[in-house]
Amino acid sequence: MTISIQQETARTGAPALQRRVVSTELGPVSVRVQQASGGGLGRGFPARSAAEVYLHGAAGSWTTFQPLLSKAPYIDRVLIDLPGWGESTAGVRLDEFSVEAMGRAVVEILDSLGYRQWNLVGHSMGGFLALHLAAKWPESAATVAAISATTFAVSEAARRPLRSLSRFPAFVGMLLTMRSMAAFGMSGSKLIRAVGATPVMELLMSPFFTRPAAVPGHVIRGLALDARPASFDAAVRAADHYDFGQWRAIRCPVLATRGNRDVFTPQSDLIRLAAFVRHVRLETIPRCGHFANIEQPEHLQQLLDDLRAT
Repeated sequence: MTISIQQETARTGAPALQRRVVSTELGPVSVRVQQASGGGLGRGFPARSAAEVYLHGAAGSWTTFQPLLSKAPYIDRVLIDLPGWGESTAGVRLDEFSVEAMGRAVVEILDSLGYRQWNLVGHSMGGFLALHLAAKWPESAATVAAISATTFAVSEAARRPLRSLSRFPAFVGMLLTMRSMAAFGMSGSKLIRAVGATPVMELLMSPFFTRPAAVPGHVIRGLALDARPASFDAAVRAADHYDFGQWRAIRCPVLATRGNRDVFTPQSDLIRLAAFVRHVRLETIPRCGHFANIEQPEHLQQLLDDLRAT
């Protein structure tokens, strides 16, 4: 059920975003829709049934995709603050959190908006979720772009974090930090946000970018503001015992990318994904860390355009 509708101006100068709040089994979720030219949401539903659906990572919100929104969309874009992140924290039910529940929540949202065909674009945790959606709802998933999806290696490190420390230090360090901050409740989130307003945050985020100094300060501060320690911990636990064999049901074309200096998504994850998904294109993006949507948006956009043309 759609609870509210608000109109916003896109920061990039692209068509305006329409914000909605949709009820799901995991709580109310904030959603933004950017219409294709000539569309009309009339009475709360789109004129067309297809959409690009953007799913952010566990360290972010819909705003991490802003560099990809500068051009007018050819079909409607749907940008979701997933349950527990961004503007979707009030009333979130983290005790019921799982990959399956998150997938159902996304489908609830898309059904309520009238979208039946999806081009899924997921970053990090969102890439994991996009692959799950394509496996469970193959009739609706037209394409999947998994941008630095955190999959096999993260799942294994989640089960044995201390054993994985030497092999996967960036993820394990972030996980232990987030779990420590989660123990302090709101005080932990406030502490991260306070650090985010200082130069220390750039140092802490440096492993995730090839040139941290080139990343705009407001982006670094935004990542701190979007930090949700309890939600991050819940997402990691959800990936702990996920059955990756489900991905053999994916039928649509899949693009799987990673940055050549990606500390969260090793090359081995892409190779293992190819063993499960038949129609997958693997791409390593040069001069890039974990956030291709921030560091290399033009390169990534070209890859997305090529995917949709298949």
